[in-house]
Amino acid sequence: MTVNRILYVIAYIVLAPFAGILLEGIDRKLSARMQRRVGPPLLQPFYDVVKLFKKQVISVSSTQTFFLLTYLILMILTGALFFGGGDILMCFFVLSTAATFLYFAAVASSSPYATIGANRELIQMMTYEPAVLLSCVGFYLSEGTFNVSRIAVSEFSSILYLPGFFIAFVFILTIKLRKSPFDTATSHHMHQELVKGLTTEMGAQNLALFQIAEWYELVFLMGVVGLYIINSNPWSIPAAVLVVLASWFLEILIDNTSARMKWEDMLVGTWMVTLLTAGVNLLALMLIKA
Repeated sequence: MTVNRILYVIAYIVLAPFAGILLEGIDRKLSARMQRRVGPPLLQPFYDVVKLFKKQVISVSSTQTFFLLTYLILMILTGALFFGGGDILMCFFVLSTAATFLYFAAVASSSPYATIGANRELIQMMTYEPAVLLSCVGFYLSEGTFNVSRIAVSEFSSILYLPGFFIAFVFILTIKLRKSPFDTATSHHMHQELVKGLTTEMGAQNLALFQIAEWYELVFLMGVVGLYIINSNPWSIPAAVLVVLASWFLEILIDNTSARMKWEDMLVGTWMVTLLTAGVNLLALMLIKA
């Protein structure tokens, strides 16, 4: 690993939570404005986590903290592999493993609400994994490698070959970011019929660990969106930033204009979108590269 890659990894580990705080703060502000409210301060997510760490530690299960710590460590590893220029397929494999530990953390509480939320989390994984795997395949077919550092310095932006894959990935971001209409396992809002779903029994430092891991995941997912745009041309960097911000705003808009769907509709709808966009793009790409 070169010095630059080591610096990128260190920057991700140190700065990703702060970027996540700002993005979530902007999310809350924009959501409030869309609902004709003033909204909380921009740094309110940071204040919330600090307050959680100051609370008395009460855990319904001694193993829950272990599972959440593992979830956080694997989430950090996912982003470190990505921003360090590693294998994107390995990044998503570690991400899926992290999601499995989140499931364990939820069911460890034996709460019926948390258990149902955890089961829905597994359904969500089954829903978005095809689009994730197809994205990796698309990058390989278009660039001839899974290596992030090589994809990022290609002659042309990957989105020129992978528009359908990009649409499918942005579509599943709504699931990954736990936003309506696909916030079936847990939600950032209080309209959940499961109270808070898989995070129902997470309190104090455990909930803080979950939130920090979510910030790391957010930055990683936005990085993947940017990977579709960035290339060897330095001007592609600001272009990638603009696309990332536009995608983030789109997710906020969808979240505030959509009612929550049933998991069955989420599963069928997501697979149909994946098949029609990434599937068709895959067939076209195979013909082009043949």
